[in-house]
Amino acid sequence: QVQLVESGGGLVQSGGSLKLSCAASGRTFRTFAMGWFRQGPGKEREFVAAISWNGGNTYYADSVKGRFTISRDNAKNTVYLQMNILKPEDTAVYYCAAGFSESQRYPNQYHDWGQGTQVTVSS
Repeated sequence: QVQLVESGGGLVQSGGSLKLSCAASGRTFRTFAMGWFRQGPGKEREFVAAISWNGGNTYYADSVKGRFTISRDNAKNTVYLQMNILKPEDTAVYYCAAGFSESQRYPNQYHDWGQGTQVTVSS
């Protein structure tokens, strides 16, 4: 198992950018796929992006494809989410999670979660 801590959230204007980080503890980090999810006000938690254990494969939700980029640095035990051209509908708490496969898109398929970081996009 891994412990995860997200950072980098904040308030940004529409069209702006933010880069989220998720720092992991534990030597098993590099063996897990990693995902980013988000939960907006009154909404269910939804898949945003995922990356394989070695960074070779990535998956994105259609709503963020072309705007967000997931990456990881196993030497630093960190996964990132670069978010560009942000929109008000991207406002949510963003969570990182560890899982067994980067192709999994449902929260219950991930076994460890961070506490989340708030992203607010103003119009």
